[in-house]
Amino acid sequence: MNVITAIADPTPTLARRCRPIRRLRAALAPVLAAVLVPLALAGCTGVAVEQYRAEAPALDLRTYFNGTIDGWGMFQKRSGEVVKRFHVVIDAKWQGDTGVLDEHFSWSDGSKSQRVWTLTRQANGSYLGHADDVVGQATGEVAGNALHWKYVLALPVDGRTWHVHFDDWMFLIDEQTMINRATMSKWGFELGEVSLSFRRR
Repeated sequence: MNVITAIADPTPTLARRCRPIRRLRAALAPVLAAVLVPLALAGCTGVAVEQYRAEAPALDLRTYFNGTIDGWGMFQKRSGEVVKRFHVVIDAKWQGDTGVLDEHFSWSDGSKSQRVWTLTRQANGSYLGHADDVVGQATGEVAGNALHWKYVLALPVDGRTWHVHFDDWMFLIDEQTMINRATMSKWGFELGEVSLSFRRR
């Protein structure tokens, strides 16, 4: 089960009551996107990964994500409420500049899921990533101890599929430990946040 389902699980009665609102929302979505997204982007310049160029230890994805890595994380709503916790085991291996990260998730509600990433290091040191539920491709930049990923996931919600934008930062703490924080948004509005810590075995 994907984390986004934790913020969209209405009861059948509530779903019936919300149908007119959903139809209106669907009709207005293009207008809202055209007006509000540019405003949101204009107000959020963000932090450039180059800011961390001098930070150590230097992060090399081919070195850190190689072998077996454990991760422990949680998903929070925009309000800060924790609605999901999980443990992930990553089996990672590389051949040259191409790596495969096989992720197995165990969720706090007892469900399980899997995602397989294929990462490719580019000549300029950046990375491209692909997975079955990634729309297009993920792009990542590394500088110093930091990695900045951007990608869109196709997540099932209430019988529909949402394209949710992830703004994903990873920071290498030492040779064994990495901290990960990702914000999720749609139409420029934040939906929630995923916090995660990795530890190499």
